[in-house]
Amino acid sequence: MTGGGAGAGDHPAELTPGSGQPAPQRQVPLLNVANVLTMTRLLLVPVFLLTLFTAGGHDQLWRLVASGVFAVASITDRIDGDLARRHGLITDFGKIADPIADKALIGSALVGLSMLGDLPWWVTIVIAVREVGVTLLRFWVIRHGVIAASRGGKAKTLAQVVALGLYLLPLPAALGPLLVAAMGVAVLLTVVTGVDYLVRAVRLRAGARATTGAS
Repeated sequence: MTGGGAGAGDHPAELTPGSGQPAPQRQVPLLNVANVLTMTRLLLVPVFLLTLFTAGGHDQLWRLVASGVFAVASITDRIDGDLARRHGLITDFGKIADPIADKALIGSALVGLSMLGDLPWWVTIVIAVREVGVTLLRFWVIRHGVIAASRGGKAKTLAQVVALGLYLLPLPAALGPLLVAAMGVAVLLTVVTGVDYLVRAVRLRAGARATTGAS
């Protein structure tokens, strides 16, 4: 979930050899491979939902297809962020589109599985409330600073993807406890990282207000 990364203008200006003047910063094209992958992930969401609900939502072949689409879309999330950082392809568009694509993919899988009766609605609601809450917290503290993604947040995303992937696959009923355990880990990490984000947001805001008051 890192396709957006830091802003394209965050890199310090380089000096033009022999002039002592800052060299013009390289303009990152909007149409680059990282952004294309992000948009591909977003476009795969309706394809995923279509394959998930085809033939009543419980046909084994179509569930395999839906699982494949979900896996491909999830993989693009890892690739676009790495490419953006490694090759300096970070854009404002990517910073906005990447989290939207992530939440659309995870959210569609949660709602779709709950509608089919494969996943309890309370799981979908807990994860959705956390994601919406974190988004609102970002807006709440945006003028004071940006809270960097934590390792816990990345682990949460990975746990959600793995758990949802298992629920999407037409696995035998005997593996039910494995699915429940995987989703339990995902929900636990979702709640814990949400609380951690809330604490960090409150501290950031309090620290910024204290600094402003002292000055």
